[in-house]
This record gives sequence, C-alpha cells and structure tokens, in this order.
Amino acid sequence: MLLVCYPRCSTCKKAQKWLDDKGITYDYRDIKLDNPTREELVKWHEQSGLPLKRFFNTSGMLYREMKLSEKLPGMTEDEMFDLLATDGLLVKRPIAVTGDSVLVGFKEKEWEEIF
Repeated sequence: MLLVCYPRCSTCKKAQKWLDDKGITYDYRDIKLDNPTREELVKWHEQSGLPLKRFFNTSGMLYREMKLSEKLPGMTEDEMFDLLATDGLLVKRPIAVTGDSVLVGFKEKEWEEIF
C-alpha cells in the first residue's frame, strides 16, 4: 500500500498512527516533495469512484489564495487534473492507494471497511 501524506498535516499523522496501531505496512510518500503526477491522479480518481472535487484540499491556504471555489465549477476535468498535478498542497490528503481501492482523506469508518 502507498500512503501519500504531508508530514505537517495532523490528519495524515492520525492516519499513520491508525495504520501503525493496526500493524498495517505501507510505503510513505511526501506529497510536497513528490507530487502525484497527472497520470496517477487520473488513475486514482477512477479507482476511488469519488467526484474529482474531493481530490482538492479545499481547506488549504493555496486553494483559498487561488480562489478555486469560484474557478472549479467552470473548469474541465482535464484542467482540474493539470492543476492538481502542479502542487501537492492542492491535493487532499492522506491518500491511501491499495491494489484495488483509493481512499482520499482520513475517515476511520471508511478505512476500517477497506482494511
């Protein structure tokens, strides 16, 4: 399993602790140092079954600075994927990528169903 996180994110730390407490192993990837590529984002979006908007870190400063709440409704999916691939801080985290599922954000109940 791949766990994509931002080290300073409290939600990511909760997810890591939850996985560690359950003895679940994972490969850790710093989203700021190694931003997901457009191709990865497209694949993860398809696997997740979630609306693309859920991949945006809507509570982040960069999201607010760029006024994305106003811009996203007028953007195509291609434009959204291109934008997400520019900066890891735009992407919602943590992202847990398993063989057959992708979880975006940490909601313990959702994670328990997968793990």
